Amino acid sequence: MSVLLSADNKGTPLYVIKKDQLESWILQQPQRLQNWLAQNEYKDGVILVPDANGELETVVMTVAEPETFFACGDLIKKLPAGQYVLETEEQYKEAVAFGWAVGAYQFDRYKQKPQSQAVLAVGDQSLVEKSLYAVEGTNLVRDLVNTPAADMMPQHLSQVTQELAEKFGGQFSEIVGDDLLTQNYPTIHAVGRASDHKPRLLDLTWGDENAPKVTLVGKGVCFDSGGLDIKPAAGMRLMKKDMGGAAHVLGLAHIIMANQLNVRLRVLVPAVENAISGNALRPGDVVKTRQGLTVEIDNTDAEGRLVLCDALNEAVNDSPEMLIDFATLTGAMRVALGTELPGFFSSDQALADGITKSGLQVHDPVWQMPLHTPYKDMLKSDIADMSNCASGPFGGAITAALYLQEFVPASIPWCHFDVMAYNVRNLPGRPIGGEAFGIRAVYQHLASVYGG
Repeated sequence: MSVLLSADNKGTPLYVIKKDQLESWILQQPQRLQNWLAQNEYKDGVILVPDANGELETVVMTVAEPETFFACGDLIKKLPAGQYVLETEEQYKEAVAFGWAVGAYQFDRYKQKPQSQAVLAVGDQSLVEKSLYAVEGTNLVRDLVNTPAADMMPQHLSQVTQELAEKFGGQFSEIVGDDLLTQNYPTIHAVGRASDHKPRLLDLTWGDENAPKVTLVGKGVCFDSGGLDIKPAAGMRLMKKDMGGAAHVLGLAHIIMANQLNVRLRVLVPAVENAISGNALRPGDVVKTRQGLTVEIDNTDAEGRLVLCDALNEAVNDSPEMLIDFATLTGAMRVALGTELPGFFSSDQALADGITKSGLQVHDPVWQMPLHTPYKDMLKSDIADMSNCASGPFGGAITAALYLQEFVPASIPWCHFDVMAYNVRNLPGRPIGGEAFGIRAVYQHLASVYGG
């Protein structure tokens, strides 16, 4: 990442003004600046103010809600090279710094793109570090999701996870291929066995062994053809993003470790490709899970919950104080909440309330959905303990969450995020492509509980 933020106090003044305060702010400025703004009929947006020699002297930006973290997301791309010193109210600085830096993101692995040469001076080293840690975690999610499946298969996710562990002094291990059977991870193996890319369970640990245990689990389906219940072409087009849950927990782990949060962190990623071959999982097959429950396969395209259930069963062995999973699990959640608002389920209301509140504080909104237990009947099977999905089209996000809940004891506070992991339209600081949803909300909650 190029230099985006500085702790300096020098540079071209950049004023970020709340729109309803603009008139009073203008009256306090030098007459020449007032005249320039009046002549240009300035009311909002970004305006560059020259000096007597025609060189840039001041930048003014007016937004309705400068405290919103993406309000200034396009600002860095609108300014020429140089260093700008932020002039705004104290309560807006964190949001502006994050929006500025995250707005510089470009996915340039396959196509060279110009890098921004603008730097924002915020006069506070701790703010620089905090903002960049959040941006780095966000951009890690974006990069992983944007990378085509040919370059982001289970072995590639393994490499990224291992590098993350090495960067922060953590430990990494993995279980690969048929070893998943010998070590009793049958559903991860069943989903991934048809691919030439061996299925894996990735395991990262970090932090003081005596610190409170927080475990993250992320769905790592690196490409989802749908299996034998194959997706149509339109449904398969973006399935490189089906490892978005894994990307989310790795991005969140980056933020946790970079900020040195006082937790014993564990990250589990079941990484597979849901491919089609002669040994692919079939509709009607019955698989015995790691927990011992038998599952009838109603649809091979409901594979994410299968890889997650074995990983969740492993996660609870440590009795963590908090267990959080992320997955691009259901289209039903997108129907319910759209693509930009992540829904989540929780077995612990205090945890749910804490994450929701924290999301509002850092403008990373999340929405709690109901674990409506009567819908468990939709997962009944005549020949196994349960089915992997309901046969009907309604309440799909809820029944998927209820399936996962079967593998988490009620004694462990658990939260399940069902996210899009992808922007389908351009927004300030959020280009079309891979996106992180809810990780700043979760980190803010963790920091409020464990300090940071």
